[in-house]
Amino acid sequence: MGQARTEPQAWRAIVRQARRVLRTYSSSFFLVTRFLPPAKRAEVEVIYASVRYPDEVVDTFPISPGEKLTLLNHWELSYRYAVSQEGLRSRVRAGIPWILAGFAEVVRRRRIPHQDYLAFLDAMRRDACPAPFATMQALIDEYVYGSATVVGYFLTHVYGAAPPATLEEALACARELGIALQLTNFTRDIWEDHKRGRLYVPIEILADEGITEADCFHARYESALRRAVRRLPETAEAGYDYARRNLGVFAADCRPAIQACIEVYQSLNRRFLNGESPLPTRLSVSPIEKFRLLPRGKYWRVPMAYAGLL
Repeated sequence: MGQARTEPQAWRAIVRQARRVLRTYSSSFFLVTRFLPPAKRAEVEVIYASVRYPDEVVDTFPISPGEKLTLLNHWELSYRYAVSQEGLRSRVRAGIPWILAGFAEVVRRRRIPHQDYLAFLDAMRRDACPAPFATMQALIDEYVYGSATVVGYFLTHVYGAAPPATLEEALACARELGIALQLTNFTRDIWEDHKRGRLYVPIEILADEGITEADCFHARYESALRRAVRRLPETAEAGYDYARRNLGVFAADCRPAIQACIEVYQSLNRRFLNGESPLPTRLSVSPIEKFRLLPRGKYWRVPMAYAGLL
């Protein structure tokens, strides 16, 4: 992309790379984003890449917490520099990573508040040096806001609102859906997060079941931990239901993708509510299940997506 002669060429190169990132790391989100109109889909793919890299730093880089924090701090400085510059090519020539060069363009186009991405990076720093959360409200306010809510805000600025609904109403819906998605992910990833030294089940919920952070993963407390973990998808259900009821606040051309997202992730959430345990095996929605939950009449997009045509 450094060889691009025009801004549109640079943008297309960045989008191609971002699409590869999305397809590699999230089969579910890759599928649902195929139901977005092309221009908005491209921006969403770039947004995904902008949150994927910091997430990989804290989740998979085989380095110390201090080194992870150093990388995240450097990433933040690059982001601040990126949003201060004009033009994709000038950002890349200045040494800004292509992900941030593209994301800064989306931020500019969609007037996304600069501080929202800083809140996301703060949540990633918390993952680099994990600590428990006292209450469900603390989990949502101190972590989920940065890790999921603001990401929903990024997407909503791209999706747009459908009059007479306002952008504020669409952002409120995105907030509820973002919280629900994150709680489902916490449930699904409970064992993997434990291996990383993280626990997203609030201390007060563990206490309700007579267990503590120190002993909750001991084999003899497995039943109690399962009951505690189940509180997360129980809370998430209200967010999915709210988003479904208020889907009309989003622009019509984005509703099929948002609805597909709700259907796919709520189906996983309900498996947890119906008694399937995420311990110790990580559950997921199979490709066939996902296919059945996608918007009818648009199934043709799935083979086209995997053929690289969408």
